[in-house]
Amino acid sequence: MDLPANQFKKRLLAGEVQFGLWLGLPDPTCAEIVAGTGFDWLLIDGEHAPFDLKTKIEVLRAVEPYPTSAIVRPVVGDTNLIKQLLDIGAQTLLVPMVDTAEQAEQLVKAVRYPPDGIRGLGSSLARAARWNQVPGYLKKANDEICLIVQVETVKALENLDEIVAVEGVDAVFIGPSDLSASMGYIGDAGNPAVVEAIESAIAKITEAGKAAGLLSMDPALSEHYIEKGATFVGVGVDTLLLGNGAKQLIGRFKGGVEEEKPQAGY
Repeated sequence: MDLPANQFKKRLLAGEVQFGLWLGLPDPTCAEIVAGTGFDWLLIDGEHAPFDLKTKIEVLRAVEPYPTSAIVRPVVGDTNLIKQLLDIGAQTLLVPMVDTAEQAEQLVKAVRYPPDGIRGLGSSLARAARWNQVPGYLKKANDEICLIVQVETVKALENLDEIVAVEGVDAVFIGPSDLSASMGYIGDAGNPAVVEAIESAIAKITEAGKAAGLLSMDPALSEHYIEKGATFVGVGVDTLLLGNGAKQLIGRFKGGVEEEKPQAGY
């Protein structure tokens, strides 16, 4: 039994544009439904949505047979929590609220086995190693882990040059919603000042040889950011797809439902 290759990381390194969907519904069936619809990646949001560890592993199992990659976002970049997520089979992590290079350096250590890092060993209990049925897992695992750090505050942007210079950070994800709030434009992620800041951040990230990503449900803004160099873009959220689809359907029969305006954040 071989260790699965991280297809998301391979495509990231190749510079391919990949489109993703946010998962906020903590249900493996919901995840499996969208896993076969064509998205390149699905983000299991453990920061804002009510996913526990057991639900995360169920979702990872549900989407694994499909041609999409799973990304897991923990609630915080805690070393022990990261160890659990890697052990249940997450290969790509998106860690929120990374404001400094020191934080990024600690995260790199957390996702790697010694001597390159400090990830604890427990492969006989780990789904990632197929419970010690993957030969040489401990020596192969580091290469298949993809670490994405999320910059979403003014402080993070001020430290962006140092963050992108950290070896072992594979990509940087910009959080437009929190960034807009940090800049004083809460709820207005499409504000020209926020858009300009994101454009500048994308330029710094790509100039450093790292992949840049973000979440934007405004198709025009998504395309704009791709033109500026973003290569992995979240373009929707499952909860909004369900809610908006339901409103549009009943509106067709009962009327009075206005068309949803595109959102820059979520």
